[in-house]
Amino acid sequence: MWAVARRPKWIALLLLAIVLAGVFAALGKWQLERSIENGKPLPASTETRKTLDDVTTPEKPVGSSLAGQKVTVSGRFVAGDTTVLTGRSGGGKYQTVGHLVDDATGASLPVVIGWSDQRSAAVAGGDRLVDDASMTIRGRYYPAESPDQDTFEQHEYSAVAPARFVNTWKAFDDRMYGGYVVADRTTADAADLGTIADRAPTREVQFDWLNLFYAVEWVVFAGFAVFLWYRFVKDAWEREQDEAREAAEAAAADPVDDDVEPVDEPVVPVDDARAEPGRR
Repeated sequence: MWAVARRPKWIALLLLAIVLAGVFAALGKWQLERSIENGKPLPASTETRKTLDDVTTPEKPVGSSLAGQKVTVSGRFVAGDTTVLTGRSGGGKYQTVGHLVDDATGASLPVVIGWSDQRSAAVAGGDRLVDDASMTIRGRYYPAESPDQDTFEQHEYSAVAPARFVNTWKAFDDRMYGGYVVADRTTADAADLGTIADRAPTREVQFDWLNLFYAVEWVVFAGFAVFLWYRFVKDAWEREQDEAREAAEAAAADPVDDDVEPVDEPVVPVDDARAEPGRR
């Protein structure tokens, strides 16, 4: 079979198969690298504290990359706009949310100040920060929650939902940030409330099985390109073997016997009278 494979026609086809296999292998490598890259955790950029104005603007939605971003914002809490939430994680039966007006933009920002197991204490904690003095809030910035998350009875809320605050806050100029801030210990201590248990967000990493499947698929294609060349060569060799065998069988079915002597034809005598017309 390899005598057939060494013919120029099949050598050229082998080179083409090798080129195709190389291309398929390169695509498989690229898909594998993508699968590995997608499996790496995102960089912890949220742990670098920035001013709120550096990471977002009023009315701008909060993307997943900003969830849990450490921020600093300065502003004044609005009297009478303290909201108490219940049924939340992070500590306490009640959590206090204040209405902060950003000094830089004048936009409204919900701030989760701290927690208490007494509703009256939670309200009083929010009131302690309302003295018309600007204060600096440090904490983490999160996407706004939906009012649909409220599953409690009337006047019992659990979601930090700016869409609801616009209807309950007394002082509001129609400019709202798209998220809210969970304040750290400094703000909670100033309000004489417990600190909300907050930590760096976890980045869930899921292995990219789809890209891994594509990588394996390209490797199979590469192997198939070389196998296809082998199959073509073998088919050509088997065809030649069949033709040679058929020719041999045809020759064996019609032999020539060299041992048979030729048969002499009989000699017919000729009448001398007829042979010589001048004689009687």
